[in-house]
Amino acid sequence: MPNQHNQEQIKIVQEKLDRAASMVVIDYAGTNVKDLTELRAALVEAGGEMFVTKNTLIDIAVGKGKLSESLQGMSAAIFSYNDPVAAIKALVQFHDDKELLTIKQGYMDGKVLSVEEVKALSKLPGKNEMIVMLIQRLKSPGQGLVNVLKANARNLVYVMKAIADKK
Repeated sequence: MPNQHNQEQIKIVQEKLDRAASMVVIDYAGTNVKDLTELRAALVEAGGEMFVTKNTLIDIAVGKGKLSESLQGMSAAIFSYNDPVAAIKALVQFHDDKELLTIKQGYMDGKVLSVEEVKALSKLPGKNEMIVMLIQRLKSPGQGLVNVLKANARNLVYVMKAIADKK
């Protein structure tokens, strides 16, 4: 039976997991305080958070055995709250730039994600980018309709001007 502090930590991780759209487990061994501060700032800017606690407590909070193979060594959980891919993008960008930490596994919608799946998610457009793309797609047929409706009136004006120029 975990002690009171560990039970509180499990509860905190479970609350974060309930709020989060996705989670990634990383190994941060080899990073220094400056690098971790930079990573945390990038994650907060992207709507995420890095949380460090004992591996067994993360395992219990997620569900015993789901992530146990990746919970070895110095592990931390990266939570993405607003957008499932925003914090993952920031994490993968940091990983590619610094090459200091190791991405172990991800967890999203009750499914364990491999490293390849986490990296594939980082290449997807974010929530805001998707909204902009949707608005552009919805807007384009309307613009086409306006141009078609204006065309006859515009052509009539050109014909009238041509007749007036002839006389």
